[in-house]
Amino acid sequence: PALGLPQLYGYCYQDSEDIPDTLTTITELGAPVEMIQLLQTSWEDRFRICLSLGRLLHHLAHSPLGSVTLLDFRPRQFVLVDGELKVTDLDDARVEETPCASSADCILEFPARNFSLPCSAQGWCEGMNEKRNLYNAYRFFFTYLLPHSAPPSLRPLLDSIVNATGELSWGVDETLAQLERVLHLFRSGQYLQNSTAGHRAEYQRLPDSTILQEDYRCWPSYHHGSCLLSVFNLAEAVDVCESHAQCQAFVVTNQTTWTGRQLVFFKTGWSHVVPDPNKTAYVRASG
Repeated sequence: PALGLPQLYGYCYQDSEDIPDTLTTITELGAPVEMIQLLQTSWEDRFRICLSLGRLLHHLAHSPLGSVTLLDFRPRQFVLVDGELKVTDLDDARVEETPCASSADCILEFPARNFSLPCSAQGWCEGMNEKRNLYNAYRFFFTYLLPHSAPPSLRPLLDSIVNATGELSWGVDETLAQLERVLHLFRSGQYLQNSTAGHRAEYQRLPDSTILQEDYRCWPSYHHGSCLLSVFNLAEAVDVCESHAQCQAFVVTNQTTWTGRQLVFFKTGWSHVVPDPNKTAYVRASG
């Protein structure tokens, strides 16, 4: 399937006396987009949603049919499938660009502001479909999900993406290129350069072991009752533990996130160390 479009599992034609040549499609099941819920998830997962949306908008702007706009662009028109955003309601998709006699006919209107676009020599508003999708992505998704609790070194780049889409100073191609750049910096660990401070403590490695209980809550955590975060490497895990006043140990699991980062439990102590072949515990050395 195309990026951001649901997997088609089947379709059937229906003969109806009222509506001839009707078509029913059956697509994959996804979870509704609940914005309040998303704001409580990790930045990594929220960025995945924005990246998948950027890829979807790029596909719509360069589709075989031409530039496609979604006239009814709201969170309820999308679902989450394996952490990625997909549009489900295509009833209000439009391929034709808006015809115009002059630029006065090319006003892109939104509740908060309007934009004036040029009228091409062929009599079409230039880029109106693409720009409508992009500004809706900004006002419904990017402005809420992109900068919130992001790694500090990535925030300037994320702010520039939000600002540029909010002003429509970038097109879809540049927006996606910058989102892919953020992914590269995050996945490669380059965002950590010049951000890790000297460690104030040493940690003893306890292979094939984990720590029971002794949890504390942190935000945003992948687990409600404990502090479970993703890290790029061991050095970042130590940095996270050092930044939490209550952290005295951490447990590296063999589970990874969609970017390949390891999930780590952070603990208040290590009085309940038990064997576990799938985990490695690190405890703060005394002294």
